[in-house]
Amino acid sequence: MTGSGLTIVGLVGKIGAGKSTVAAQFAAHGAEVIDADALAHEAFADASIRAQVREQFGDAIFEPDGSVDRSALAAMVFGETPEQAAALATLEAIVHPWVREAIASRLEVAAQQAAKLGPRVVVLDVPLLVQGGWHARCDALVGLVCDDAVRHRRLGERGLSAGQIAAREAAWEAGMAVETAPFRTDWTVDTSGDLAYTRAQVDRFWHRLLAHE
Repeated sequence: MTGSGLTIVGLVGKIGAGKSTVAAQFAAHGAEVIDADALAHEAFADASIRAQVREQFGDAIFEPDGSVDRSALAAMVFGETPEQAAALATLEAIVHPWVREAIASRLEVAAQQAAKLGPRVVVLDVPLLVQGGWHARCDALVGLVCDDAVRHRRLGERGLSAGQIAAREAAWEAGMAVETAPFRTDWTVDTSGDLAYTRAQVDRFWHRLLAHE
């Protein structure tokens, strides 16, 4: 826990490992969840972000009302080709700084509220938490362990192709390869089983966390 009374918990796990499921269970216990993917969607409501996206990707990915057609944009940036990889890097360069600022702002507000109202827990649901350096802000790290076959099945059910899954895996590994700041997980949650199995593990960690506040 920080001096402000705020405890920040970070979730570390590959795509499809169940970070959203684990985050939802923490939320059920009363934690505030900061969801980077949700913030990335919110970023498209920012006029400056839309202007940059339009400049880089053209008018074809915009709806008549001026909003971003996320399906059309996804088709351009998620895939197996070098062009799609380059497009994704361009999109991330536009959106990620906005998301980082939004996360930092929400953490600041949470710290202020904890100082006034008492201890609170914030969970960071950030896809590349360690690669983005957010683990350094965390008081505890929860590592999500899931059998690759289970993860890949879940991702296939979401509509991702084998090539798209491989590209996401490669991004994860590449980010880890350049990460130099040491880190270790404080708790492990096996998400390969059913929801009840996962929930029981999160419950145990939550009670352990409260006991150390």
